[in-house]
Amino acid sequence: MIEIRNVQIPNDTRRDVFIPSTRPQTIEASRYTLLPALIDPHVHFRTPGHEHKETWETGVLAAIAGGVTHVLDMPNNYPSCCSLERVLQKKQLIESQLQMADIPLRYGLYLGADRNCFDEIAVSKNEVVALKIYMGSSTGDLLLHDRPSLEKAFQLAAEHQILVAVHAEDEGLIQINRNQYSAVENPQMHSVIRNPNVAAKAVEMAIECAQKFNARLYLVHISSAAELSLIRQAKRDRLSVYAEASPHHLFLSDLAYGHLHTKALVNPPLRARTDVEALWESLQDGTIDTIGTDHAPHTKAEKMQPFGLAPSGFASIELYLALLLNAHHQNKISLKSIIALTHTNVRRIFNLPSNDDCVLVDLEKTKTVTDCSLKTKAKWSPYAGWTLTGWPCFTILKGRVYAV
Repeated sequence: MIEIRNVQIPNDTRRDVFIPSTRPQTIEASRYTLLPALIDPHVHFRTPGHEHKETWETGVLAAIAGGVTHVLDMPNNYPSCCSLERVLQKKQLIESQLQMADIPLRYGLYLGADRNCFDEIAVSKNEVVALKIYMGSSTGDLLLHDRPSLEKAFQLAAEHQILVAVHAEDEGLIQINRNQYSAVENPQMHSVIRNPNVAAKAVEMAIECAQKFNARLYLVHISSAAELSLIRQAKRDRLSVYAEASPHHLFLSDLAYGHLHTKALVNPPLRARTDVEALWESLQDGTIDTIGTDHAPHTKAEKMQPFGLAPSGFASIELYLALLLNAHHQNKISLKSIIALTHTNVRRIFNLPSNDDCVLVDLEKTKTVTDCSLKTKAKWSPYAGWTLTGWPCFTILKGRVYAV
């Protein structure tokens, strides 16, 4: 049994908490607050194919350091995870790497949507948490953007009661804009090429497909006010539409290009301050349902390549909770909302079983983010140099205590 003594609960009470375990341990927790362990619905742990960026051995260390005990991993691997055979092969690799790390992280996998693999949807449905559609190009070769193929994917997902997760950027507009600005070398042009209209057009089409086939739709990394307006209306229309925000769209803006340069590249791109403000408002009114990190590690050398060669994305899972707790100190978000956005809503949307996993946080602990302290294999962060107040100190997973 794990005994957590005199711990603060977010409803302002203190009590002793007992968690079943084969490893008896007592934690004097008068300085800590107890939260449910986080579920990250959007990670890229890069296995198979890009293990030089991240593996499950390093990714699990980063997750535990961030108070995360359950992750849902995306299918844009090499090769893409778009068939039952590849899903099962990927699970074998994951299990092997987690065994090497000796940390039994909870996880689920997405099935990649590919027009040549539609038959895989029915046979894979019991092995995956959702079908992932890339309407716009990103890391990897998964892309599904023509209307007939989209409708076929939504129809099959609805028939087999599979949640549809969508990266919503319009590929046609991306290509038009990319050709128009092909000679520009400023990385800030990324936010022009993939502007809010690019995202909004794709969101609109995804909602139309979901409505037509009565499918459940999960829109990942929403980044702009234009998208939020469409999602808000879909919810008013009582459609089964859910939306995710990512930390970088909440805590960074397009001003970050000034000091991060190509390291600021991410898909969808960083937005204007007005879009950032709209996202924070949407956390309050329920338009955004979850926060998923879109943990997408690349090496620093890869990210420092010239615009056009540098990949999009960065690691963030281990700073997920600290960033939100710091925002809590700034009166931008309540602990209740953090719990809903990082645990309760994720579990409900993805129909995940409940468990006793939890995280003990020190709300008063202040620490500065440094690249060298990170557990991710990428070993760099756009938040390096930020001083944050509120950090996870113990993560409890399957009855085991991990000091972080």
